[in-house]
Amino acid sequence: MAMKWLIDASYFVAAILFILGLKGMSSPVSARKGIVWAGVGMVLATVVTFLTPGMHNFALMLLAITLGGAVAWISGKKVAMTDMPQMVAIYNGMGGGAAAAIAAVEFARGEMHGVVVTLLATLGALIGAVSFSGSVIAWAKLQGVMKKAFRLPAQNAVNIVLALVTVAVGGAIVIAPTIDPLLVGAFFVLALLLGVIITLPIGGADMPVVISLFNAFTGLAVGFEGFVMGIPALIIAGIVVGAAGTLLTQLMAKAMNRPISNILFVPMAGAASGGEAVEGEQKELGAMDAAALMRYASKVIIVPGYGMAVAGAQHKVWEMAELLEEAGVEVVFAIHPVAGRMPGHMNVLLAEAGVPYEKIFDLEEINGDFAQADVALVIGANDVVNPSARTDKSSPIYGMPILNADLAQNVIVVKRGKGTGYSGIENALFYKENTRLLYGSAQQAIGEVIQHVKAMSV
Repeated sequence: MAMKWLIDASYFVAAILFILGLKGMSSPVSARKGIVWAGVGMVLATVVTFLTPGMHNFALMLLAITLGGAVAWISGKKVAMTDMPQMVAIYNGMGGGAAAAIAAVEFARGEMHGVVVTLLATLGALIGAVSFSGSVIAWAKLQGVMKKAFRLPAQNAVNIVLALVTVAVGGAIVIAPTIDPLLVGAFFVLALLLGVIITLPIGGADMPVVISLFNAFTGLAVGFEGFVMGIPALIIAGIVVGAAGTLLTQLMAKAMNRPISNILFVPMAGAASGGEAVEGEQKELGAMDAAALMRYASKVIIVPGYGMAVAGAQHKVWEMAELLEEAGVEVVFAIHPVAGRMPGHMNVLLAEAGVPYEKIFDLEEINGDFAQADVALVIGANDVVNPSARTDKSSPIYGMPILNADLAQNVIVVKRGKGTGYSGIENALFYKENTRLLYGSAQQAIGEVIQHVKAMSV
């Protein structure tokens, strides 16, 4: 009795730590502390599991923890910040896969009693398997293993039919008097295939929302399996992660002005060729002219994008910002909710470079300031500053809230080449009269600007 009380109390404490950790991660200021709290909660929940009466296979459990921990430690130490989105995607997929595997084991044991328990196990298996296979595809796209989106003929019809068949097979498992291994096997194959088929046509521009959506799926699957196994910590952790992932998905979809149904059934990659033809020409400027525009400005707003992340230029950008501030220029950073390839990507990069949190503003806070800015410096961003979202009703991104960089007196765009951005949509900002393009890698281009700013400040 005392042992059961200790286990239940420990799971309750672990659940509280999960909630506190997630709350801490909601702000860059407290994110590190939040991760530590959640980590302590996970360690506590894992250790207490070994005390559960009737538990066996301790050697296999320790081996799995050791192998998984070693892989996570090594990969976590080696991963570059630019590769963090795909690591998040694959780790999230592992969570969904684990939930599906738990259901598979429970089915194999054949000890589930009651329609409700079987139903929850089936739902957890379905959602977890879809999250796993879908996250693997998301990882492949972000990692560059899969170079382009693949869209099947009658893609939407295929999605719907496959989903209905998978649900029908799952329903047959729930109502069957005994567990049929062949039926269970077919169910898992269909669920995994569904995750692949849904994710294949989704382009990179929608990937931040997809990662967040699969995160919500994983939390939901874990919660279901926690109920099946009678583990309160899993139920609470799953509910918290599922709720947080759902809210984040809704916020990301709102930031793109694209319903989640459109992201899944009308991928942006399939419509990237839409929109009116862009008139005008791109006008180039050199690093010296860019340095002069910013050095003698009153206010500069920097808009970082994935191009800055790829070049690893965040430290150079902050060095330049500090030089400008020493010369009396006000410098702030503007972050769009879907900048980069995952939520918060740009914020993490800037924090890593030492940019103070009070200098980083989101879209709603900063948008009204662009009209008063002397210079908007756009570094490797594309869709999030494309004015076609405001003016071109035929554009695939029409209606998406954007950073109003085009309203600044001068716009400098650091760009590697003359091609379109990640989504394949031409950016009207690059052709505006007040826009000049500084071609080259962000690392090299900003480095040259720094040298000229230094020379002007002597």
